[in-house]
Amino acid sequence: MEGFAAMLSESEMESLQKLPDVVAIRPDMRFQVQTTYSYKFLGLSPTREDAWYKSGFGRGVIIGVLDTGVWPESPSFNDQGMPPVPKKWRGICQEGQDFNSSNCNRKLIGARFFTKGHRMASTSASPENVQEYASPRDSHGHGTHTTSTAGGVSVPMASVLGLGSGVARGMAPGAHVAMYKVCWFSGCYSSDILAAMDVAIRDGVDVLSLSLGGFPLPLFADTIAIGSFRAMEHGISVVCAAGNNGPIQNSVANEAPWIATIGASTLDRRFPAFVQLDNGQFLHGESMYPGNRLSSTTKELEVVYVTGGDNGSEFCFRGSLPREKVLGKIVVCDRGVNGRTEKGLAVKESGGAAMILANTAINLQEDSVDVHVLPATSIGFNEAVRLKAYLNSTSKPQARIVYGGTVIGKSRAPAVAQFSARGPSYSNPSILKPDVIAPGVNIIAAWPQNLGPSGLPEDTRRTNFTVMSGTSMACPHVSGIAALIRSAHPKWTPAAVKSAIMTTADVTDHSGHPIMDGDKPAGVFAIGAGHVNPERALSPGLIYDIRPDDYVTHLCTLRYTRSDIFAITHRNVSCNDLLQMNRGFSLNYPSMSIIFKHGTRSKMIKRHVTNVGSPNSIYSVEVTAPEGVKVRVRPQRLIFKHINQSLSYKVWFMSRKKAGRGEVDFAQGHLTWVHSQHGLYKVRSPISVTWK
Repeated sequence: MEGFAAMLSESEMESLQKLPDVVAIRPDMRFQVQTTYSYKFLGLSPTREDAWYKSGFGRGVIIGVLDTGVWPESPSFNDQGMPPVPKKWRGICQEGQDFNSSNCNRKLIGARFFTKGHRMASTSASPENVQEYASPRDSHGHGTHTTSTAGGVSVPMASVLGLGSGVARGMAPGAHVAMYKVCWFSGCYSSDILAAMDVAIRDGVDVLSLSLGGFPLPLFADTIAIGSFRAMEHGISVVCAAGNNGPIQNSVANEAPWIATIGASTLDRRFPAFVQLDNGQFLHGESMYPGNRLSSTTKELEVVYVTGGDNGSEFCFRGSLPREKVLGKIVVCDRGVNGRTEKGLAVKESGGAAMILANTAINLQEDSVDVHVLPATSIGFNEAVRLKAYLNSTSKPQARIVYGGTVIGKSRAPAVAQFSARGPSYSNPSILKPDVIAPGVNIIAAWPQNLGPSGLPEDTRRTNFTVMSGTSMACPHVSGIAALIRSAHPKWTPAAVKSAIMTTADVTDHSGHPIMDGDKPAGVFAIGAGHVNPERALSPGLIYDIRPDDYVTHLCTLRYTRSDIFAITHRNVSCNDLLQMNRGFSLNYPSMSIIFKHGTRSKMIKRHVTNVGSPNSIYSVEVTAPEGVKVRVRPQRLIFKHINQSLSYKVWFMSRKKAGRGEVDFAQGHLTWVHSQHGLYKVRSPISVTWK
């Protein structure tokens, strides 16, 4: 046993800290979850000879998901046509409230729940209206949604009350899934997360998917980083959500170099619901209210925006809207503070007929849709400004909502989701984070039968699928793609799998233009290496591999102390010796982050690439140098004779400027190795340069 969780008093902690055999004491921390068409958008289709066929749909791979639990009866977890449970699997189907061992099958091969940390930390009982199952069963919906996104089987005729209809499929429909329930109504505690990761490693998972996170932390204090180091040593790919604290700089969480950190992007699927004002103006909005059918409209009603007073009526808190003011009217609610669907419930409870959910300056044009409990639509900040100007211009404002159903392919995508957390990494800027982005806005996936599609306890509607947004939704897309790669290349390390996903990512959208972030082209701190492309990730040509020992040397370059490194890696190392043996060490990461500080003008980094494409391959380098930097690469050609042969190259970065006092400056570029046969393979690395 290398560690334990316990309830300690201050004085007990202080006396334990003095013991020579105690490496580290960390407080139990609370993390939060980072809240059907996406497989087609990513170029996967079951009819072509594509990535799904080449990888056998992820057959034989086990994806472990740490989340809020799972709803085993969901059609996404049907095991018809699934291969038998892999022989190496040592997991169990833990029984508990409304959950027995027969709830597992050849698709959902394991389920466990972890409550000790949660029970210790949260003394209060769960809120009256939330039924919390003391078992792996999901009472929040989040875990069912993420698990089906990673590995759900095909479900024909799937829709959310008629919207977004089609076949629902996970990214790796042939993979097995296992649920480790670590999240409860109050959040997910680090002691439970670490306990679950330990067990998942022993159970034999191949991929770990964690759609949870918080704020950036130094690696030695970051439970998820520590647990995932162990997983990586055992050959498990760990994929985590980057967090939803964007677009603030340095907000990216789960930033350890051995984790794949995933930001969120948009799809080209829209659910239009316009606001038609009685002065003839149209305001564009979106809604998944079930009445959203083509050509259906609500009748023209008076519009009211209840402001003044300090009871939060502009946000539509429950109980803040006077019935006599809103009865039978369309109510305008500002976004923020309380949940989006909860605002609709507040309007409905006060007798309002419909709702317009108005973005504020914080959310700008970001459009996460919801399955509202009354006719409603959400509008962007620009539209909200126009709406409020109209309300002020007339004594009797009137409007109606005009629905447009489900529309695909009319809008530019992918684009960066406004909420997706941004780099540079707070604790380790020498590694560019996030790694990639994946679909995370308005994702339709499986949903439990104990909750309505809005997620509100008062919602009595029932559906097998609902829509959610967040880096929580982006993460399992990449976990599923990692499963496809591992199925096709079972001997690859987690670093090789991540390298394949990163070096083949797209930096242009489906129209061939740069991926956008709001109204400007997206930078590397928003998209990392780019948007995932599963088809290309299965045959990347070259990979950047990293061994566990390399990460330890990397921690030494960050000037971590011996005990910090021991706390993360459980290895007792002398950094002096390691750095002496590895002079000029740079981690063989697929992206490059260069920092010029204290007036340094030049930097050299080394990389080595392994040929996983075809024998007798020649690659030439192409560089787009970051502004203000001269880049030199030697050699400029790599000639591979064999498969699995590794060759190294060096890159010199020469700065043509220096940062002003107290200023931080950024620039970006990229370096690509191109195969001589008409660019059969393109292996691309983003470059980020910082002057401090």
